[in-house]
Amino acid sequence: MNIQEHIFRAYDIRGLFNKDLTSGVMYKIGLAAGTYTKKILEEHEIIVGNDIRYSSIPLAFAFISGVLSSGVDVVYVGTTAFGQTLFRGWEKKKGPIAFITASHLPPEWNGIKFYYSDGVGFPEEELKKIRDFCLNNNVELASWDKIGKLSQEDAKENYLEFFKKNFQFENKVKVAVDCGGASTTLSAPEIFQSIGINFVPVFCETDPSFSVRPSDPKPKNLAELKKTVIEQNCDFGVAFDGDGDRAVIVDNKGNVLSADQTGIIIAKYGLKEKKGVIIANVECSKAVDEQLSPLGYKIKRIPVGHTFLTLEAKKENSPLGIESSGHLILPEYFLFDDALVIPLKVAEILTKSDKSLNELVQEIPIYPIKKEEVECEDKIKFEVMKIFSEEVKKEFSNVSTLDGVRIELEKGWVLIRPSNTSPIIRLTAEADTEEVLNEITSSFKERLSKTIEKYMEKARA
Repeated sequence: MNIQEHIFRAYDIRGLFNKDLTSGVMYKIGLAAGTYTKKILEEHEIIVGNDIRYSSIPLAFAFISGVLSSGVDVVYVGTTAFGQTLFRGWEKKKGPIAFITASHLPPEWNGIKFYYSDGVGFPEEELKKIRDFCLNNNVELASWDKIGKLSQEDAKENYLEFFKKNFQFENKVKVAVDCGGASTTLSAPEIFQSIGINFVPVFCETDPSFSVRPSDPKPKNLAELKKTVIEQNCDFGVAFDGDGDRAVIVDNKGNVLSADQTGIIIAKYGLKEKKGVIIANVECSKAVDEQLSPLGYKIKRIPVGHTFLTLEAKKENSPLGIESSGHLILPEYFLFDDALVIPLKVAEILTKSDKSLNELVQEIPIYPIKKEEVECEDKIKFEVMKIFSEEVKKEFSNVSTLDGVRIELEKGWVLIRPSNTSPIIRLTAEADTEEVLNEITSSFKERLSKTIEKYMEKARA
């Protein structure tokens, strides 16, 4: 069987259904995951759930067959939202959790996310172990009398009770909820209504083909939500991605909030104590530091990737984690990035404030930000970044190489990172003004292009 190595990514497994990910491939990944669970984790059970995509059930059953064939038990919780499966595994605390999903990607894609029983995502080095078990055929097949046992459990009832226990609204907050026809259709409507939210549904009927809107809640995909918020006079709106681990907030004026803005509002008004380490990745705005450091928080920067978010939050006992792509975590509830807690926390904040969400947002400065891409061949891009890093360290005093190269400047910052999956190097910059932003962007884009040219000339010589 030909298994494509590229489906094993830094934070998960992803591929096109019946091209990269066939039932046979998923069976083999299940064997590898079961072998990993026994050999590395010394556990004997995996919690498995899947999202609402058409391909998720056949792929889930193939994966489960592989796990069982390795001699590891499976608890299958069925078709759920991301948070429901993760919550069940977090409750049981017996072994790893596998969720079959391709998150925000189009419906023809699918994949798997792996988590430890405490809700922390598998880091890249652990996913590589599963990859190597799979690609090297270093898997264990159990004898006929030692195969794993399959059981089914409900993931929804205790999950609902958890939210009813932690959130109740007597003074009703009116919230437009855009599930995009995706997996949170199985959780958000019931939960929001059961805790006293004045619930206004937008695309809350299950739609595995994502025909009503794309599964990625980018601002350009949220026209219906923004319209509903304004026409229905809602306090705010929320849009979820395909599996339910990201939430995008829209304020009462129809403005889409960035993850930074949402995180700042939660930290300023929603946390019990104004202390501790807040986790923010290297792409997050400088507004995070400016707004939260004076309140008593320490800001710790991490590499891009939601797995780093949960790992560092656990390590630092953090009250909040912010990932620029939209993943936010509130460990007072759990470590995994279940998007449902974010709008409920925003609703909680609004019940205690005499200001609207838009008024709270207006208190946070928004700096212009720009993203560019520079083409660079896969085989040289990481070496180019090493050379570029050494060059800028000689000229600038405040340079971080935590993830790519981030350079702090007097009136802004710039981050240069090689893509893990494409032949490009990405440049992200933020500055006090548009004029300064354009200067920073053009200057460092030119620097990077010259470094690539020099490397190519030297290679040809």
